[in-house]
Amino acid sequence: MMGSMAGFVLNDTLMKLVLKDVSLFQAILVRGLFATAFMAVLCWFMGSLSSSQTIKDNLTNKYLIWRSIGEVGGTFFFLSALFQLPIANVTAVLQILPLTITLAAALFLGETVGWKRYIAISIGFFGVLLIVKPGADGFNIFSIYALIATGFITLRDIATRQMPRNIPSTLVSLVTSVLVTLLGLVGSFFQPWAEIGAIQLAYLIGAAAILMLGYICSILAMRDGEVSFVAPFRYSILIWALLLGYFIFGDVPDWLSVIGAVLIVGSGLFSFYRERMLAKKAAMSSASSSASLSNH
Repeated sequence: MMGSMAGFVLNDTLMKLVLKDVSLFQAILVRGLFATAFMAVLCWFMGSLSSSQTIKDNLTNKYLIWRSIGEVGGTFFFLSALFQLPIANVTAVLQILPLTITLAAALFLGETVGWKRYIAISIGFFGVLLIVKPGADGFNIFSIYALIATGFITLRDIATRQMPRNIPSTLVSLVTSVLVTLLGLVGSFFQPWAEIGAIQLAYLIGAAAILMLGYICSILAMRDGEVSFVAPFRYSILIWALLLGYFIFGDVPDWLSVIGAVLIVGSGLFSFYRERMLAKKAAMSSASSSASLSNH
């Protein structure tokens, strides 16, 4: 999971460097072409493209469609915010995701959420406000873009939880990569096309490769590791974002942003802790009921 988070931040860093010289949609398109090629090779190698009928059935799954909408919208709004805001700030805002997913699951999936986790969610949202600072001089439309990106990514992750297990993760990643690339293609018709130099091209190829490695590490972590143990290591992304933001872009977060990030991480860790405790309690209750039935 820590390797996955490092990969995602390195991808964001390279994209932020490229966006100084290349338009947003052009960068998304070129990175997407390489990322799609890499992912297609991986899908072929792992047998995810072996049956055309299975692929057709998977592609028409409504949860995959909703997930794709979330991914495309999240990519656009996140990269738009990333171009204008410090990388650590945008990354910190996205760490509210475990809390927004918990809230969305309660509202739309009927999952039970206790008052303690609702308090944690409220504290996390307060932390986000400290980072985006509505009403302050530094607040602008791109701060709102970061929040909108969080909404789209929440949709993506909620849809992912509802997808059938038989849909290969590699195929999901390939579909995502294709659609994001199409977003770049369509958008590039409405922005001036800049010449891409050797350095920018190397950054984009590197971003595509690192993004794919990030996805692979994330899939391995979530499928082979205990989720309640692995998930908190997502917050290691803030360490990478702070280091890269400082050494590459010279960004130094103010104290309000630091406090906001601490509140988000703290409330998220508490939420993970509560989920783990509730899962253990449910398992113990189930085991006790089974033992009782066997005794009778």
